[in-house]
Amino acid sequence: MTVFGDGEAAVYADQFEIYHGNANPELARKIAHWIGGEPGRAEVFAFANENIFVRILDNVREKDVFLVQPTSRPVNQSIMELLIMIDAFKRASAGRITAVVPYYAYGRSDKKDQPRVPITARLVADMITVAGADRMLTMDLHQGQIQGFFNIPVDELTAVHLLSRYFLDRKLQDCVVVTDLGFAKRARQFAELLDAPLAIVEKRRHGNMDRAEVINVIGEVRGRRVIIVDDEIDTAGTLIEITRALEKAGVNEIYACATHGVLSDPALERISNSSIREVVITDTIPLAPERHIPKIKVLSVAPLIGEAIKRIHRGESVGALFSSEAQFAQEMLLWEDGSGRPFGVAHDPEDGVPSGTPATAGA
Repeated sequence: MTVFGDGEAAVYADQFEIYHGNANPELARKIAHWIGGEPGRAEVFAFANENIFVRILDNVREKDVFLVQPTSRPVNQSIMELLIMIDAFKRASAGRITAVVPYYAYGRSDKKDQPRVPITARLVADMITVAGADRMLTMDLHQGQIQGFFNIPVDELTAVHLLSRYFLDRKLQDCVVVTDLGFAKRARQFAELLDAPLAIVEKRRHGNMDRAEVINVIGEVRGRRVIIVDDEIDTAGTLIEITRALEKAGVNEIYACATHGVLSDPALERISNSSIREVVITDTIPLAPERHIPKIKVLSVAPLIGEAIKRIHRGESVGALFSSEAQFAQEMLLWEDGSGRPFGVAHDPEDGVPSGTPATAGA
């Protein structure tokens, strides 16, 4: 995507480009449309021997490149595509390469909690850095300290404001937010935005299985509507255990939300057969049309990532994006529903006018 300067000094060149691999091309297109253009052109495919080949089809010399590639299923292939694309851009003399990784795989392997196990989250961070990335842009890491695994600047966005705005617009009464200890800090922010109390679920994980036993619910939930908040939903085993514990505690209705909808089998079946009224996730990980079920609502994080990309390119504060997040979250929901601003036109929150011109990829 080529965007020309609007009076503010760009960090590298007056142009920046958005590219993507095969992990989530639809999200990359949405991000490009939000800013006002199309993604750049690149070939990314695997030979018959499973070796990945990358060729950049545009001139990116000295340009500010943003590579959108969540490390989602197939995880290892997505990681290799990301690393090889970064190397290709580096050898094509890109001015700066920002790895935009909305979902960071291996985030759970962030510490040695058993004898003789790796810290894979650190290994992946090292690989991204060594490949040649200059910056990292991501969303809702499993633990915030993963930022420290990188020796390059990391901007971590959060979907908490977007998700909370969705439930605010639902105008649910007498709500309580429920989470586990690992996500308690962001869940507290979620609860404050909803003006609702926070309850904590105490759980214990057995071995390395994707399931946890809920021991206790700390907080008053009886007779109330509950919104379960977490960073990701994988097999939904833990989510169902929390749901059962809340049912025993006598709640009225149960909703759930998470930034990342991994939804490994049998997650969809478990959610369909549960008493959960609705599960709200974002599109950091693509959800194939055949896997959509009535209980799942998908919100787009494209506007949030798009605004962050513009700020990084201009050398502006990304943190300032969250100072007016309540209003911006409403704009994101309107854009996703098609009832807000015209598709593909992004407005600068400071002056209310389009912040970029429609783009053409490459040169």
